[in-house]
Order: sequence, then structure tokens, then C-alpha cells
Amino acid sequence: MRFNLIDQVRLITNDKIVAVKHVTLAEEYLADHFPTFPVLPGVMMLEVAIQAAGWVLHRRYDFARSMAVLKEAKNVKYGSFVAPGNALEVEVEAVKWHDGGANFKAVGTVNGSQAVTARLEMAYFNLADKDANLAEIDRRLIAQHRQRWALIAPAPTSGGPAAVVL
Repeated sequence: MRFNLIDQVRLITNDKIVAVKHVTLAEEYLADHFPTFPVLPGVMMLEVAIQAAGWVLHRRYDFARSMAVLKEAKNVKYGSFVAPGNALEVEVEAVKWHDGGANFKAVGTVNGSQAVTARLEMAYFNLADKDANLAEIDRRLIAQHRQRWALIAPAPTSGGPAAVVL
């Protein structure tokens, strides 16, 4: 099962993204976390930041690779709860680019209070880099990423190539 947690992108550049996850009671995992006090699980807060970092990689490299995956999460700290009816806003910024990915700092807030912070190391690659027989899967995944991107960050009517502000 795959969760697409980002509902909206407010800003994206080649180094930074501001994205939003709206939390509603319709999300099935809230029934278990916790039944009488539903809140967005901490691992899902972290996943929002990871997905946001992936979008920065896709934008910077114009969707050249199919896989944007977490290599390491460090210094993860949680603060405020994110309850249904609230939105988690994550700001993720690249701090170091390296061959095959980047390191990011991430801060998530809810109603102005810090909900999650982390340092993320992301890898960016194609499956065909290790097995040429997987090139078709890379092509299909890249097409799927472009389709998902069109849903959360449609082309702006103004602005230059350096930033998309919605």
C-alpha cells in the first residue's frame, strides 16, 4: 500500500518546497491511532517530509529518475499533535547535494507550532542503473510521478522557471 500524503504544494524551487497535508477523520489509520484521541501518527508526519523531499529531487532533475527514497533520517523530533481538521505544513530544504541524491532539513508545523523536525538523506536513482531489464518500470514510474505532480501542483499562470508559487 502506498500513501500519497501531500495534498498541496504552496512553493517549490530547485532547493526547497513548502507542502501541506490536510488531516481528516476519513483517514483509516486514525481509527487505531488513537481511538479516543485521533492524531496523525509521527511516522506519517515524517513520511510527508520524505515525500516533499522527493518532489524537490524530481523538480530539480526534471523527473529524470524513478526512485526518490529515504536513505537515513536523523535527529527526528516531535512536538505538537496534528488532529483531524488541522493541516501539517512542511518546509523541506536541501542543505547538501551529492551524486545520487541530497541531504535535507525538514520542519513541519501545525497552527504555528512545531510538529516534527528532521534531517533527511535521500537517494535518487533509476532501477535500470542496477538491472537494464527494469528500464520499462522506470519509464512507467516516471510517467506516474508526473501525473501525481499535476494533481498537487498544477502549472502556475505566472512566475519564472526558478520557482512555482501556488
